[in-house]
Amino acid sequence: MSAKNFYDFEANNLKGDKTSMKDYEGNLILVVNTASKCGLTPQYEGLDELYSKYKDQGLTILGFPCNQFGSQEPGDENDIEEFCQVNYGVSFPMFSKVDVNGNDAHPIFKYLKSEQGGFLGSKIKWNFTKFLIDRNGQPVERFAPTTKPEKIESHIKKMI
Repeated sequence: MSAKNFYDFEANNLKGDKTSMKDYEGNLILVVNTASKCGLTPQYEGLDELYSKYKDQGLTILGFPCNQFGSQEPGDENDIEEFCQVNYGVSFPMFSKVDVNGNDAHPIFKYLKSEQGGFLGSKIKWNFTKFLIDRNGQPVERFAPTTKPEKIESHIKKMI
């Protein structure tokens, strides 16, 4: 992997606009692969609460919808945006749907998995796997899909 840190990547936001991760340079970042029809979807609420509470101190949460697990993100970007707004009032940045595993995995997730392997090695187990990235763009921790956002707060507080 030739990338030196998270800021070397870019991704399309829900509107289809290319976004450089350099836009978030200097922030503490939590990257989450999300889905709208998953049993863990209510985590959107906790994620947005964390974002609202710590964004002024430099926390950014980035949501990357993924349809690879049980086809739990079947909609297009407009559907995803509407769902997130109407049901959870999501205010953190959301990106276009990506793959997180396999040959077509988005480069951001290939990088994150190579830097922070999990229980299944380099694979992501399910929706709502979370990666915490320090202010220097280095992935420092990986959290399981079932780890609720409020359980991550203590890690964020240490790094803010």
